[in-house]
Amino acid sequence: MIPARTLLFVPGDRPDRFAKAAASGADGVIIDLEDAVAPAGKDTARDHARRWLAAGGTALVRVNAADTPWHAADVAALTGLATAFVLPKAERPEDVERLDVPVIPLVETAVGVAAAREVCSVPGVARPAFGSIDLAVELGVDPDSHTALLHARSALVLAAAAAGCAPPLDGVTTALDDPDALRRDTEHAVELGFTGKLCVHPRQVDPVHAALRPSDAELDWARRVLAAGSAGGAAAVDGRMVDRPVLLRARSLLRRAGEPHPR
Repeated sequence: MIPARTLLFVPGDRPDRFAKAAASGADGVIIDLEDAVAPAGKDTARDHARRWLAAGGTALVRVNAADTPWHAADVAALTGLATAFVLPKAERPEDVERLDVPVIPLVETAVGVAAAREVCSVPGVARPAFGSIDLAVELGVDPDSHTALLHARSALVLAAAAAGCAPPLDGVTTALDDPDALRRDTEHAVELGFTGKLCVHPRQVDPVHAALRPSDAELDWARRVLAAGSAGGAAAVDGRMVDRPVLLRARSLLRRAGEPHPR
């Protein structure tokens, strides 16, 4: 979960799609028992998830929110089977503490943004995720507006860093037939410090991976920085001093590209 670039949602009431999602190339699959499933189908979806995981499938599960009538049953049925729980409407540390599995808190309300550092500080939190759609509805803004949600996204990146957990995953891009919008959204998230993205369709996976990968120019710079730093003593690259923060950024860029790098 921590190095995952993409996590792909699949509706919990569509077990015919579970294996297809697992084969999509996404770094992980989230079986969704919340938004993707109508109230009448909650129990059936939970049973589908339990059966698939018990048979050897691997997935995270987005359980229903802590204040819903389905939450306790979701947790009871899937603890020990799910790789992790994605907790929607994450606002209170105690809701995360009750879950005896790794957790990705989905921060998607104003209260959740304000409490993000406390939520991210709970032991067991792997990294947070940003719920852009629900938050935009609450704020009365366009969910596709980078400007409208800039503060909230940056606040979550800062909260994760302050809590010492991994950088967050950005929220979904709902435009399934607009690859330019998907690329712009992903590049914007990377610029702010996100290192992964939630996806809603398998065809989003490869474009997100491509947009998350550092550019060739960035990777060339990182290799030259590490080469200069390995020589010891004072060094400069492109007329700029190379010190420890610069070395750490270079290593981070190579790590994002899956390249080995010196410690």
